[in-house]
Amino acid sequence: MSDSRPIALDAMGGDHAPHEIVAGAVHAVRERGLAVVLVGSPRVLYEALADHDATKEVPIVRAEEALSMDEGALASLRRPRSSIAVACHLVRRGDAAAVVSAGSTAGIVATGKLRLKGQQGVLRPAIAVALPTLPTPTVLLDAGANAEVKPEMLVQFAHLGATYAELAHGVQDPKVGLLTIGSEAEKGNKLVKRAHELLQTSPGIQFAGNVEGHDLLTGKVDVITTDGFTGNVALKTMEGAVRYAFTELRESIGDSRMARLGAAMQRSRIRDLRRRLDAEEHGGAVLLGLNGTVVIAHGASRAQGISAACRLAADLASAGVVPAIGEKAASQSRSHRLW
Repeated sequence: MSDSRPIALDAMGGDHAPHEIVAGAVHAVRERGLAVVLVGSPRVLYEALADHDATKEVPIVRAEEALSMDEGALASLRRPRSSIAVACHLVRRGDAAAVVSAGSTAGIVATGKLRLKGQQGVLRPAIAVALPTLPTPTVLLDAGANAEVKPEMLVQFAHLGATYAELAHGVQDPKVGLLTIGSEAEKGNKLVKRAHELLQTSPGIQFAGNVEGHDLLTGKVDVITTDGFTGNVALKTMEGAVRYAFTELRESIGDSRMARLGAAMQRSRIRDLRRRLDAEEHGGAVLLGLNGTVVIAHGASRAQGISAACRLAADLASAGVVPAIGEKAASQSRSHRLW
């Protein structure tokens, strides 16, 4: 299945908007063959496109307002004509296949819920991130949409993540882990302990037990479920550790001639590893549980990261992943099998 509709790209969201966003759109169109429409201030975007000689390649949809990176969930109500709101409206109206934004996560989640509505049977939408494990990615959710949750929501995140792992990454019978402070069943707070009990008896879930922070990149499980506060802290800690490790590696390589020679011999493997661990290579996170495909790019994304986010959104839309997740969630809700 293919979807010829364009990706609605919020051109005003992100630390480096709009110029890096526009550059990413141009790259997605020219190098990846994607259809992209930029949403934002026409004058600003036209000038940015002119710098790439791309004014005839990428259309613009007007949005007079924009959410700043420090605005929270209430901004979705204060700015009904923001660029992210207009992008969501294009998807809801059927004029775009998906939304991509590098803007405020809280603003994106709140606006998405308001404009696209939650899928039937979904208690709360969750942000799913694909961690770069081998041979297939590990899906971590929630990565920041819901700081406070109930045990039943962690169970539903597990179902959403398992369905996403199966449809988007081809994982058969995904194993699910619950993120907490110890592998034993009794470890954790009341929320985690109750969620553990529910997951053990939840039909359709292959529950592998508790996992800890050091399991994030081991591939021990296919899906890791947690609350948005814990998930976001874990994700950013992991990203920081990866950056630190590569900084130290680069400095160590430059310490001696032998180190530089060894690095030269392993150049391709080091390059592949860095590419696999680079968050911008993976395109961003997916907001699951809404009636529309929403990809949240890293706030600090440059052009390459924005282009990758557009590719991810297009792939998900073409494969019909989000509607399939909605159908499964609705079916599970009707049969009362989630909780």
